[in-house]
Amino acid sequence: MSTLGTSPTLPSTGELDGTQLPADETLVRVFNAMRDELVSTLLYLLGNRDDAQDAAQETFLKCWRFRERVPGVQNLRAWIFRVGLNAAKDYQRSAWNRRAKPFLGEETMLIGRENSPGQMLEDAEDLQRLRAAILELRQEEKEVFLLRQNGNLTYEQIAEIREMPVGTVKTQMRAALQKLRKVLG
Repeated sequence: MSTLGTSPTLPSTGELDGTQLPADETLVRVFNAMRDELVSTLLYLLGNRDDAQDAAQETFLKCWRFRERVPGVQNLRAWIFRVGLNAAKDYQRSAWNRRAKPFLGEETMLIGRENSPGQMLEDAEDLQRLRAAILELRQEEKEVFLLRQNGNLTYEQIAEIREMPVGTVKTQMRAALQKLRKVLG
């Protein structure tokens, strides 16, 4: 696993508040800080919350097995998302999980702000339309969109994770955004 660009929001190695943390503690802190975003992304890729939770758990276990690499990882968030994306793909390919499961999308994205009841209803309707629109994207467009939006990854990081040219990632993102704008009006 190669290193990716530096994350602006989370420590890149073991540094928090100027002190050096062990790799295992750093991994646990960063993983816990981004767990909801990872599960949300995996939920869209896998189709239901149980599978997403299982894939997130598998992601952590895979990261834990290679925790000695954490000090050399420039962007731990991107590294964890890469492992998560690969875990989701493995999960989709496994014979046990091949049967399609319907995605209801009710609890996918977390809303963490307080609004009036009318605004909350509007937000819920908008969110439901967005969820439905995301589900209609092609798989590669969905992955790029979710890694960019949920993972806050750069196009270069997404290209490295997906092992494709940056131009292809940008084209897929542009196509995803055009489709979403069309649906959301």
